[in-house]
Amino acid sequence: MILVTGATGQFGSKAIDHLLNKGVKPSEISALVRDAANADHLKSKGIEVRVGDYTDYDSLVEAFQGVEKLLLVSSNDRQAVENRTAHHINAIKAAKSANVKHIVYTSFVRKSNFEDSAIAAFQDAHAQTEAYLIASGLNYTILQNGIYLEMIPVFAGEKVGETGVILFPAADGKASYVLREELAEAAAEVLTTEGHEKQIYSLTNLASVSFKEIAKAIADHLGKEVDYQSLSVEEFEDRMKQFGVPDLYIGMFTMWATAQAEGAMDIVDDTLARFLGRKPTTMPQFIAQIY
Repeated sequence: MILVTGATGQFGSKAIDHLLNKGVKPSEISALVRDAANADHLKSKGIEVRVGDYTDYDSLVEAFQGVEKLLLVSSNDRQAVENRTAHHINAIKAAKSANVKHIVYTSFVRKSNFEDSAIAAFQDAHAQTEAYLIASGLNYTILQNGIYLEMIPVFAGEKVGETGVILFPAADGKASYVLREELAEAAAEVLTTEGHEKQIYSLTNLASVSFKEIAKAIADHLGKEVDYQSLSVEEFEDRMKQFGVPDLYIGMFTMWATAQAEGAMDIVDDTLARFLGRKPTTMPQFIAQIY
C-alpha cells in the first residue's frame, strides 16, 4: 500500500496519476485528505480516501495503518515557517507509530551555505524535517525538488505579454526551474522502483536560467520585445505598492527574487532526467506552452 498525502493538492494529485500510469492498482493506493468531500474524483478511480490532518497526530496514526510506503508531500502552511516543520514531524512520528516502512519526502533544493540565503527560513524548515526523518530510523528517500517552472508567470506578471516588461529584482542570478508535473512523475518512479533507501536526490533541470533569458524566451515566442528590469529591492517594493499588490505578496516576490540573485537555486543535476528517462521540460518549452 502506497499512501500519498496532500492528495487533492497540485503535487499529490499528479503523483497519484503517475502511480496509476505506472501500473499501480488503485486498490494499492491510498490518499490522505483533510476533507473527504473534496475527494470524490479519487474515490471514482477506486482509490481509498483516508481523512487526516498534519496538525492531528491521532488522525495520522489511524490513516497510516497498513501503509508500506508514504509519500509525504511537504505542508503548504501559510503561517509561520515553524508550523510546517511541526506538521512534518507529526507525520513522521505517526508513520513510525503505524509501522510505515518507507517515507519519501518532498523537500527543496539547497546549497551548503543556505543559512545566508534570503529563503533560509523556508529551507531550514526542510532541513529540520530531513534531519528528523534521517534520525527516525525509518527508511527514507529525500527528494530535494527544484523551484517550479510554474512560478515564472507568477514572478513575471500575468500581463507581461501586454506590457512587454518584467519587473523583478533577481539581478543576473540563475535558478534551475523544473515542471511540477515531472517532479511528481519522479516521485512515482521512486515509489515504484527499488534501491532508493536512505538516498537524497537533487531534482533539478539540466540548465539554470536568468530572468534576462526568461524575458528573451517570452519575447521570441510572442514576437515582441520584452524588457527585463531588475530594480533595487526598495524600488521594486515601492512600485508593487503603487500597483496595489498586497504586502504579503510583495514580501514573497522579494524573497524569491533575492534568493535567485544570490544563486541559491542555481543547482544543476541530471538525476531528474534519469528518473524520467528523458530530458526535463526546458524553460523555453514551458514558455511556449503557457504564453
